[in-house]
Amino acid sequence: MGKRIAVIPGDGIGVEVTREAMRVLEAVSEVYGLALEMVTFDWGAEKYLREGVALPEGAVEMLQREYDAILAGAFGDPRVPDHRHAREILLGLRVQLDLYVNLRPVKLLDPRLTPLKGRTPEEIDFVIVRENTEGAYVDVGGVFKAGTPEEVALQEEITTRRGTERIIVAAFEYARTRGRRRVTLVDKSNVLRYGHGVWQRVFWEVARRYPEIEATHQYVDAMALLMVQDPAACDVIVTTNMFGDILSDLGAALIGGLGLAPSGNIHPGRVSLFEPVHGTAPALAGKNVANPMGAILTAAMMLDYLGEAAAARAIETAVVEAIRADEVTRDLGGSLSTEEVGRAIAARVRAHAS
Repeated sequence: MGKRIAVIPGDGIGVEVTREAMRVLEAVSEVYGLALEMVTFDWGAEKYLREGVALPEGAVEMLQREYDAILAGAFGDPRVPDHRHAREILLGLRVQLDLYVNLRPVKLLDPRLTPLKGRTPEEIDFVIVRENTEGAYVDVGGVFKAGTPEEVALQEEITTRRGTERIIVAAFEYARTRGRRRVTLVDKSNVLRYGHGVWQRVFWEVARRYPEIEATHQYVDAMALLMVQDPAACDVIVTTNMFGDILSDLGAALIGGLGLAPSGNIHPGRVSLFEPVHGTAPALAGKNVANPMGAILTAAMMLDYLGEAAAARAIETAVVEAIRADEVTRDLGGSLSTEEVGRAIAARVRAHAS
């Protein structure tokens, strides 16, 4: 059966890198006989500035009813200084679609890309499972006496047992289905005793359901140190919204930068959203110089989620080959444009079929 993909390129370089991800998806669809229907939506800064509309009325219900997955670019534009449209689109979709799993693989594709001396792809291959709908990012709080010497601000972190348990179960299920051997809880429960105490209690309860998987714990500062000193000790990391945000960008640095980092915002079994994690880079927009590999690897993640594992592996293989052949943009030491990299990867996907 065919799959319908909603494509939201967004703003800035999001438009350019998404175009190349679609190019590679078309190539892999030809090779593997996939019936992918990609429908593009113009939700982003241009529409917001023109019409005052960020996420159109009924959009979420339409996506749930008519699409199998969402492929997004990036959101943010200096002409919208408060980033209102970006929050309404991206956070709106995450919350309204209840995409509680943020999946961030940290996988080194070539040894020369990591700043860690002497490390190999076998040593840097782990995944961060970030809680995506609670924590410090729920926008609960307020300011009293704003702008005065007596100003007071409260920013609440929300932790529920339901939200905590389902993300921890998702981490253990990911480990079980992918043949991974260890799940590590990362928190700061020695200081944040109440909210992170819930994480501690639930984690060890859930761990007992998976006796074949080793369960371990690290405080977030110790985890950041471990990721740099001994990345081979990392396997599946499950953590809070804020800590996952921070650690996953550190993980991106270990594999060559944000231009290579894919991600998925997932509710298992439902329509989910896949996006590269870099920003819109307004200074680079329209210059055809942005690295599209993060977007292309994100498209591979999406295919894997949709049950097309072989096609996903073909894209990753083509990306690895392109890196080794120096078919890369300037941020990775190459000289190719965004479009040239996309075409090179698509050509490698097709070459494997011939």
